[in-house]
Amino acid sequence: MANDKTAHWKDLLRKRLASAKQDSKTEEEKKAEETELFTKYYTEWKGGEKAEVDSFKHIPRFYYRLPAEDEVLLQKLREESRAVFLQRKSRELLDNEELQNLWFLLDKHQVPPTTGDEAMISYESFLKVGEQAGAKCKLFFTARVYAKLLHNDPYGRISIMQFFNYVMRKVWLHQTRIGLSLYDVAGQGYLRESDLENYILELIPTLPQLDGLEKSFYSFYVCTAVRKFFFFLDPLHTGKIKIQDILACSFLDDLLELRDEELSKESQESNWFSAPSALRVYGQYLNLDKDHNGMLSKEELSRYGTGTLTSVFLDRVYQECLTYDGEMDYKTYLDFVLALENRKEPAALQYIFKLLDMENKGYLNVFTLNYFFRAIQEQMKIHGQEPVSFQDVKDEIFDMVKPKDPYKVTLQDLVNSGQGDTVSSILIDLNGFWTYENREVLVANDTDSNTADLDDT
Repeated sequence: MANDKTAHWKDLLRKRLASAKQDSKTEEEKKAEETELFTKYYTEWKGGEKAEVDSFKHIPRFYYRLPAEDEVLLQKLREESRAVFLQRKSRELLDNEELQNLWFLLDKHQVPPTTGDEAMISYESFLKVGEQAGAKCKLFFTARVYAKLLHNDPYGRISIMQFFNYVMRKVWLHQTRIGLSLYDVAGQGYLRESDLENYILELIPTLPQLDGLEKSFYSFYVCTAVRKFFFFLDPLHTGKIKIQDILACSFLDDLLELRDEELSKESQESNWFSAPSALRVYGQYLNLDKDHNGMLSKEELSRYGTGTLTSVFLDRVYQECLTYDGEMDYKTYLDFVLALENRKEPAALQYIFKLLDMENKGYLNVFTLNYFFRAIQEQMKIHGQEPVSFQDVKDEIFDMVKPKDPYKVTLQDLVNSGQGDTVSSILIDLNGFWTYENREVLVANDTDSNTADLDDT
C-alpha cells in the first residue's frame, strides 16, 4: 500500500515538473512550487497533519495544578476528595479483630518441630492460611515476603511470630502514614512545621507518659519535639519534611514509645520526647536566662554545659544562627543543643562545620584550625595549664580524619572518618579537649574502677 502511494505522488510530481518546463515562470517561482508540492505529498504519505496535531492526546496527563488561594470551591473539593481517599485506605487495613483471627489461623497451621520456643510454618501451610485469611491479607502471603523471613531453618520454614510482627509493623506504618497525611494540608506528601506541631499537639493526650505535663507547657513541649524532626530531617531548611522520611526514621517510634505506661526511668531519660527530657532542656534554658527576658545573650549561653565553650566559637554561633537583636530564642537554642548533644550525627556535624568554616569555603584549612585552637590555648592559660602545641594537635587531627586532600578537611571527611565528634570537641570546648588529651588516663581509671567493683563482689 505504501509503495502504491509513493509511486502515485512521484508520478504527479513528475507530470507537474514536465508541464512546468513549458511555463514562462521564473526559477524562484518554480522552486517554491516544487517545495510546496513535495511538502504536500510527503505529508499525505506520512499520514497527514492531523495525526501530528493530535499526538499530544496520547500523552498521559502528569501535572495537576493546585487550587489557588482564591479558588475556595476547588480547595474544598480537593480536601474532601483526599479525606474520602484516606478513609478508603484506612478501611483496607486489618483491624484488631482481623489481626487476632490471622494469629489463630497461623497458630492452627504451625508445622512441628518447634525451634526453641518459636512456632514455625511451612510454605504450603503459609499459602493455605493466605487463602483462608481474606482479601485484606493477600498482599502479605507472597513468595517474596516468605523468602524475606526465611533464615536457616533446615526444613525451609519461617517463624510464625516473625511473620506476624512483620504484618503488624506494616499495618502500623500504613495507619501512621494515613494519620500523618491527614495533617498534610497541601496534599503533596510533606508536612510543614505547623502541620507537625498540630499532629504532636493532638497526640499528647494519647501518650500516658505525658499525663503529668501542665497544659501551659504544651506549646514548649511541641516546639521541643518538632525541632528534633526538622533539625535532622530538613538539613536544607526547606521548612517541610517528607512523610516517608518521618516514617523511615526512628523518631516516631521514640515518640510513640511514650504510650507504654511502664516505660523505665532510663528509657525516659534517653528519649528526647519524654517529659523528663523536655523539662530538662527547657529548665536549662530558663537557668541560662539570667535577665529573664525569654532570650539568651552570648554571655548567658557561655555558661551552657560545663561553661567551657570558647568565645570564638560562641561568636560564630551568634554570627550564623538566627538571633533577635543579638539574642537567641528557644527554637534556635534547641538546634544548638541538638547539635552539641549528637556530635556523631551527620546533621549535627553539618551544623558545627558551618560554624567552623568561617570563610564559607567548604573546607577547614590549617589557618582555620589554628584560629579556633588558639582560643583553647588561651583558656588553658587562664586555668593555669601548660598550652599544648598547635602543631601536635594539627597532626593528630589530620591523622584521625585522613582527608582526601592532605591540606584540607571537608565535612564529608569528618563524616567518613567517624571522628567528627572528637575533632569538633577539640576545637570548640576546653572540657572536650581535656577529655581527649587525657583519654588514656580516663580509660585506665575506668578499668581500675571496674576491677575494684569485681573484687568487691
